[in-house]
Amino acid sequence: MSIFMKKMFLVLAVSLFTVTAQQATAQLRININIGSQPAWGPAGYDYVEYYYLPGPDIYYYVPSSQFVYLNNGRWIFANSLPARYRSYNLYNTYKVVVNEPRPYLRHSVYQSRFARYKGWSGRQTLNHSNGKYKSFRNNGRGRGHR
Repeated sequence: MSIFMKKMFLVLAVSLFTVTAQQATAQLRININIGSQPAWGPAGYDYVEYYYLPGPDIYYYVPSSQFVYLNNGRWIFANSLPARYRSYNLYNTYKVVVNEPRPYLRHSVYQSRFARYKGWSGRQTLNHSNGKYKSFRNNGRGRGHR
């Protein structure tokens, strides 16, 4: 085998190993998120970054299990709902899955797009096109952190 062929084989082997490792890491992240989704969240998602709840007009950040809400012009991250929503039934409110970094920074977009669900309660229907609950993704810009 020539030196050129040995080098090509080595490059191919390293490339294959790198791709396989990246896929394994991505799969691990998905499996971790599945277990951390709240019981009141819609079923059928492998990965959820945020839920937007139009009723109380708040977000829920799944990776850290925190509610995100506006208080005196500041976004607050808290482990429980603010006092004004403590009696709110999270099982019967409309939920929008949002897989984009910090959606609360574009709050006016979500607020206007899902305003019709503000007083909604009941069972959330499936989106028949893909067999999952309706979700919103910001043009596939990817995942980020709070």
